[in-house]
Amino acid sequence: MSETLDLAFQHEGDGPPVIMLHGLYGSGNNWRGVTGELTRHYHIIRPDLRNHGSSPHHPAMDYPSMAKDVVRLIDRLALERVTLVGHSMGGKVAMAMAQIAPARLARLMVVDIAPVSYDHSQEHGRLIKTLQALDLSAIDSRPAADRALASAIPQPAIRQFLLTNLQRDKNGWSWRIPLAILGEQLPVIQSWPADLDQPWTGPACFLHGEASGYVQEEGQQAIERLFPDATRVGLPGVGHWVHAEAPDAFKDQLQSLLSHNNH
Repeated sequence: MSETLDLAFQHEGDGPPVIMLHGLYGSGNNWRGVTGELTRHYHIIRPDLRNHGSSPHHPAMDYPSMAKDVVRLIDRLALERVTLVGHSMGGKVAMAMAQIAPARLARLMVVDIAPVSYDHSQEHGRLIKTLQALDLSAIDSRPAADRALASAIPQPAIRQFLLTNLQRDKNGWSWRIPLAILGEQLPVIQSWPADLDQPWTGPACFLHGEASGYVQEEGQQAIERLFPDATRVGLPGVGHWVHAEAPDAFKDQLQSLLSHNNH
């Protein structure tokens, strides 16, 4: 366990609070495309999780610590209970918060992840090593960085997403995410703590892309065990980036959850 950090965040809108948690390599900005109309009726809060975006760096990335960062943000904003929406790693942070601070959670939406351990270490390890190997001193523009990464990361969408972490100041280009820490913490990020095993019975929606492979039979069983009252929805033909690939279906499911009366 580590100390609790003050997360960077953006927020807008008035009404019941909804906190949106991004996935690995992401930031709160990942949600901008799907939160616009929600800000008319809800207070939308988009933090950067530790070691991401503009938030502080720390060598530990265990889920109880990351969940406590979110609880600290809720306290800083003087909120009592919130709806939490989390994608991938952010979904695990949201599930961990249901375990360590259940009274602060009104509703939960988890996007394309389950409370189980994964092994994507080869894929993510390769991505991190590729970014670390990029000669930033030879880069004169973002398109140049994109071209330099193209042979190792052939998917343009993944390159563009990773390049949101490339920043420039008077000293040149740098990565705003601590790649060495993310590489070291990959086993922790991919895991699910065995001691987080208390069922949470509040209103919950688990939304996954059926083409992503992230929520299989083992994951479905774990969701049912830990979140027995959750609605589980699979979207055919949709991959891991549910809110980007199927924004209307995502917004429909979120609106349905938000209109659920407090229990």
